[in-house]
Amino acid sequence: MTGFGAAEGPVAGGVLRVELRTVNHRFFNLAAKLSPDLSTLEGELRERLRRDFERGHVTVQMRWASPPTEPAGVLALDVERAREVVARLRELQQVMGEAAGEISLELVARQPNVFVSRDSEAAPVAWSEVEPVVADAARQCREARRREGVALAHELRGRLELIAAERDRVRLLAPARLSREQDRLRAAIAQLLDGRVVDEQRLAQEIAFLAERVDITEELVRLGAHLEACVSALSTDGPVGKQLGFLAQELGREVNTIGSKANDAAMQHAVVAMKGELERFREQLENLE
Repeated sequence: MTGFGAAEGPVAGGVLRVELRTVNHRFFNLAAKLSPDLSTLEGELRERLRRDFERGHVTVQMRWASPPTEPAGVLALDVERAREVVARLRELQQVMGEAAGEISLELVARQPNVFVSRDSEAAPVAWSEVEPVVADAARQCREARRREGVALAHELRGRLELIAAERDRVRLLAPARLSREQDRLRAAIAQLLDGRVVDEQRLAQEIAFLAERVDITEELVRLGAHLEACVSALSTDGPVGKQLGFLAQELGREVNTIGSKANDAAMQHAVVAMKGELERFREQLENLE
């Protein structure tokens, strides 16, 4: 299922923006796009999002809408530079003689690069500050997915209703189809005997075998049970994609069996219609968590 959520919040003296997108995937798959100062938080981010999304391809981008406050630099003495400055000044003093004057500490300190400013290392960003922003973005994404899920569940129920209607049509056609098969068998046997006496007991056995071979009562019952299970699953709040995927396989198995037994044009048309709706049902399941 697709979804999008975005949130901003104060973190480490700055403002952090979190954008979260999801698309359908068989498993939970995280793609995190983090700035270097946030890369150490990927583990906590993964575990946090696993609680919100059972499966799906989840893309997270974290960036600074307003950079965090940088720590003040530290003033440091470059000892080697100071010694070099003193040595050069003494050389100058020897050349100039008494006119050069004394070499004072103030004079040395004023020379370039004797004192240098070094940046302080920034403290690592704490997950406890980032987590509320991630949670807000995840909540918005889940809400978007929920709205899509409601619409998708309505669509799937419609497919199930169409399959159920064709199933009822097959159930109504089945008794007449069995009578026609029995009449066809009687006519074929009579033609083969060419006026000879029919063994009614043997004929009754053959008709019973035929009825057993073409009977679809069990398949229709199981098909109805699977349809009810699908409708029940769509009424729950939790993830049902995997469950419905399994039920779709079972629906397909029963429909195929009915089709193989239905030696009747009208019933075959109903089976083809069920297969078409079931295929659309499976396609829509790819977008369901």
